[in-house]
Amino acid sequence: MCAVLQSLSRLSIHSIGEYVSRDEPIATIETDKVDVTVNSTESGTVVEYFAKEGETVMVGGNLYKVDIDGVASTLSASSAAAPSAAIPEAPVPVQSVPASAGPVVEKIVQTPPMADSITEGTLTKWHKSVGDYVARDEPIATIETDKVDVTVNSVEAGIVMELYAKSGDTVAVGSNLFKVNVNGTLDASAKPSAPSPVDAPTMPASAKPPAAASKPDVSPATPKSAPTPVIADASPKILGERVERRVKMNRMRKTISTRLKESQNTAASLTTFNEIDMSALMDFRSKYKDAVLEKHGIKLGFMSAFICASAQALREVPEVNARIEGDEIVYSDFVDISVAVATPKGLVTPVLRSCEKFNLVEAEKEMAALGQKAKNNAIAIEDLAGGTFTISNGGVFGSLYGTPIINQPQSAILGMHAVKERPVVVAGKVEVRPMMYVALTYDHRLIDGREAVTFLVRVKELIEDPRRLLLQV
Repeated sequence: MCAVLQSLSRLSIHSIGEYVSRDEPIATIETDKVDVTVNSTESGTVVEYFAKEGETVMVGGNLYKVDIDGVASTLSASSAAAPSAAIPEAPVPVQSVPASAGPVVEKIVQTPPMADSITEGTLTKWHKSVGDYVARDEPIATIETDKVDVTVNSVEAGIVMELYAKSGDTVAVGSNLFKVNVNGTLDASAKPSAPSPVDAPTMPASAKPPAAASKPDVSPATPKSAPTPVIADASPKILGERVERRVKMNRMRKTISTRLKESQNTAASLTTFNEIDMSALMDFRSKYKDAVLEKHGIKLGFMSAFICASAQALREVPEVNARIEGDEIVYSDFVDISVAVATPKGLVTPVLRSCEKFNLVEAEKEMAALGQKAKNNAIAIEDLAGGTFTISNGGVFGSLYGTPIINQPQSAILGMHAVKERPVVVAGKVEVRPMMYVALTYDHRLIDGREAVTFLVRVKELIEDPRRLLLQV
């Protein structure tokens, strides 16, 4: 006896992960005579549909799968049509699928707090889809804030039932983010993986294949149609073509532009310059860099020397390490140095804390850790909070001379530049020395010229004779 093929014309509104009651309509199948409504023979959570709307289903073929209190059950289309010869199914391997351990228990998860000053962000990516299982503390979304990208981890484990925002939407702290069925589990007992063609079920020898079948049985073995190839634009680009592109400014870039302009409008900015002979520091680095790398596993660079020199100079000239808050001046007895780091999305300034306690090796280790975080796009909001002074090293990009902008609410910023060989007068003779211009931009409302120049000259003295850093003289 031949099996009867029928067309699935409509699925129920129940999505994967939702609860269906016994005798509740789950699908409509169009036959050559009438439309047949298929009612669910079991109550539970819908785990999987084996056919899509418009596809042909065979009597006795798998139609959908429902989880009955944690035990997944595969239901066939035979409950909705006349009985026919059963087609034996070959055993297939199983893999983990979302399932439910009982009645659906909905839990709405809200957008978590990200920082005191951040009230909203832009949802850039969902890491899970509706119907997927998410574990506790597993990343589920990425939100772009004014400072960094924040990865949101799920506070509940279960099956994702609904996402309340789309990529590109603005989400506020405390707003509904997604809904999860906390009774959902990752059941390793049920979902059959697609069998290979040799493992596909075969018809009994006495049975004839249906002549009018327009499609094979819709089962896990049914191959998917190949995607339509995308034909690239074959027209060549004309060299020198006048083209304009408009790209939406990301949230971080908008915040950077706003704050830099606010800094210019707020502070009475003034810049003083000096030049540093880098010969002694370069000789010091060449002599000990291999030993430092062998013992501590880090490379000895110039940045650690400038961090330690700035920290020592800031302790000696505390006005440069201070800030204005309202009608008061706040002096910090610690030195937290913000280091300007360029990222694909814009400039960020992670903070090195308690720099007055660092030696050169400790400063290099902290810089290496921050550099690795920036490389992995893992700088957190906590890394950016605070800071009493900033160092910006434009020399890594070849900058010879520049005037940095103060990082509010701080009162000063030190700009480093490229090392270039130039002729200088040494003991009455002209010699070629590796020289670096340095610039200190400061808020003249708080820092007078005397303090600014004293600070910069002190940094110059410490860099030109690195032994002073060790002796703190």
